[in-house]
Amino acid sequence: MTGRLTGKTALITGATGGIGRATAQLFAREGARLVVTDASASAAADLAAQLESEGAEALGLGLDVSSAQQWSEAVAQVEQRFAGLDVLVNIAGIVDWPGVEDTDPQAWDRVIAVNQTGTWLGMKTAMPLLRASGNGSVVNTSSVLGLIGSGAAAAYQASKGAVRLLTKTAAVEYATRGVRVNSVHPGVISTPMIQEILDEEGDQQPDIVRTPMRRAGRPEEIAPTMLFLASDESSYVTGAEFVVDGGLTAH
Repeated sequence: MTGRLTGKTALITGATGGIGRATAQLFAREGARLVVTDASASAAADLAAQLESEGAEALGLGLDVSSAQQWSEAVAQVEQRFAGLDVLVNIAGIVDWPGVEDTDPQAWDRVIAVNQTGTWLGMKTAMPLLRASGNGSVVNTSSVLGLIGSGAAAAYQASKGAVRLLTKTAAVEYATRGVRVNSVHPGVISTPMIQEILDEEGDQQPDIVRTPMRRAGRPEEIAPTMLFLASDESSYVTGAEFVVDGGLTAH
């Protein structure tokens, strides 16, 4: 099946990272017009240029997702360039590893600002365009650590748990207003955010040891779930959690 996103415009945050890039590339192959954003405007522009060289229509924008002003500017540019928006994929995120006592207040605030507030601001700012499309989809990226505890990464876990329930309340709010809202919960995925840990610990990394499939996932194994939720194939799916974790949360 091809062309599953033909005629749709999709905005992806954190688009130059592992999962974001894989998602953008898959969406492009499926016919979407793309707005790819990153905290680095040059990185976003480079990705957009690459996608356009491969035949897609793409716009690259710098975006600090914790900034309401930058969100307003980004959505205005989307409307100006594409006259609407059908899909919002919130992927941008950061991690801080300490537990409750060792987490620095400034680090806590930054993680919450990017992961939690950034997701809310994206929905808040883009929702008028998504509602106007009449068939909008929001895909929020949580984590298995938004479902279960790990004994560490206090700020990250708090933010991802918040994204899970923010997704559900938005799904209920917009269920009859033309916008579906779902969350994706990756397990251990080989991305730049955790690659150093994976390189150091390999298959002995504790979460991989607990994963029944005994390996880290690849960004390309997350992107198809994003695609399903962005496409019309998921027209009766909202407020749902999609866990892609090699079985980590199964036991």
